[in-house]
Amino acid sequence: MPPLKIPPARPQATVMLSRVAHSLYWMSRYIERAENIARLLEVNLQFLLDFQGIDDAGVKEHWGSILASSGDDELFSTLYETADSRTVTEFLALDLRNPSSILSCVFTARENARMIRDQISVEMWETINELYLFLKAHNTAEIWAAGPYEFFRDIKRNSHLFQGLTDSTYPRNEGWEFIQFGKLLERADKTTRILDVKYHILLPNATDVGGAIDTAQWQAVLRSASALEAYRRFYVREILAWKVAEFLVFSDSFPRSLHYCAVQIDDFLRRILDETGARPRSEAARASRRLLADLQSLTINDVLDQGLHEFLLEAQKSLDRIGDEVVQTTMFYPAETDTEQQQQ
Repeated sequence: MPPLKIPPARPQATVMLSRVAHSLYWMSRYIERAENIARLLEVNLQFLLDFQGIDDAGVKEHWGSILASSGDDELFSTLYETADSRTVTEFLALDLRNPSSILSCVFTARENARMIRDQISVEMWETINELYLFLKAHNTAEIWAAGPYEFFRDIKRNSHLFQGLTDSTYPRNEGWEFIQFGKLLERADKTTRILDVKYHILLPNATDVGGAIDTAQWQAVLRSASALEAYRRFYVREILAWKVAEFLVFSDSFPRSLHYCAVQIDDFLRRILDETGARPRSEAARASRRLLADLQSLTINDVLDQGLHEFLLEAQKSLDRIGDEVVQTTMFYPAETDTEQQQQ
């Protein structure tokens, strides 16, 4: 009797695995995005409340800077006539026409979680579903009547709850790597955009630099990244522009800094793409190594000399290249043809 042979795994099994990886990656990434947008809106609404003397032009410029840094300014202009606290809040929080609104992000995360309910814990699913139902139960008028700050805090709490439950209930396997990779990639991108908001806020004149509004704006940048307390423990003294930039870009211990995220992204990228050698084979790995090399060799003075805005744009492009290649090479495969099936 000939020995029993185990048939090779069919490509369809790989396709199914890629679909799970795809859903885990986007589920994690969209929950992270929703939390970051909620924090950005909460902080900037509070900022405008603290400086009620800002005129309409200043308010429009302030919200315009946030839309510009997010890359959603063109879409906003087609849907709304003017940028103010109510319209930008509605656009970034509850407008399903905006694919990056909080509601759109949570809806997409929920759909991805629904497709792989057997791959995630019950607690993870319940948290995403409850957050979605919470958002669906609110409209802009109700949010403003009750006060928007508690609304955004609830979104952040649910995101933190989801991440904590994921840490506590999800096995440390390939799926875990995609969850963490998606979260960190989104977090790094949003940190660059939060820092870049300040670039787009044009001060009336040079005398305002270092003034009360300028300092409050940099403080708002830190709060938007949940970094204010960590910054003060590290630097202690007053908030200075170059120190804020240095902290959010180069800190190797703060979990939302670009450097910290880049180190983690590179680690998970090596695992996902099996990049174990010293010389990277994929474009994603090369982009990751270049970004990490810059963050480990440059100083804040180097970055400011070349231009903070330009540096952040290049970092965003690198993160986009990394994410795009991982999605294309690990989550999508060409469909089998009838000929290929007959040959197996």
